Amino acid sequence: QLQLVESGGGLVQPGGSLRLSCEGSGFTLGDHAIGWFRQTPGNEREGVSCISSTGDKSTYTDSVKGRFTISRDNAKNTVYLQMNSLKSEDTAVYYCAASRSSYCSGTIASWGQGTQVTVSS
Repeated sequence: QLQLVESGGGLVQPGGSLRLSCEGSGFTLGDHAIGWFRQTPGNEREGVSCISSTGDKSTYTDSVKGRFTISRDNAKNTVYLQMNSLKSEDTAVYYCAASRSSYCSGTIASWGQGTQVTVSS
């Protein structure tokens, strides 16, 4: 069974940095594209970034381009989201999800439980 566990969230001041991790278990994470999503209360879940199974392709939503970097270490069954120059509007619960495909266009096979990121002074 595909299981994903996020970690690395927390409270950070505007302009600060956090690195989120998404560790997979029960499957070979390297067979799947992995996406990061975020959600705030009363709003739909928003796609933030995605990386293909081999890491050769990645995508970002416009609001995080140049600030966030997605990467993966398939040997560790882990995907990372490095978040720099954080803004208050980045505050959300962040989820990772495994695609059924090697590419980011596939449907979601599994979600993590989420990790809270709060950007505030």
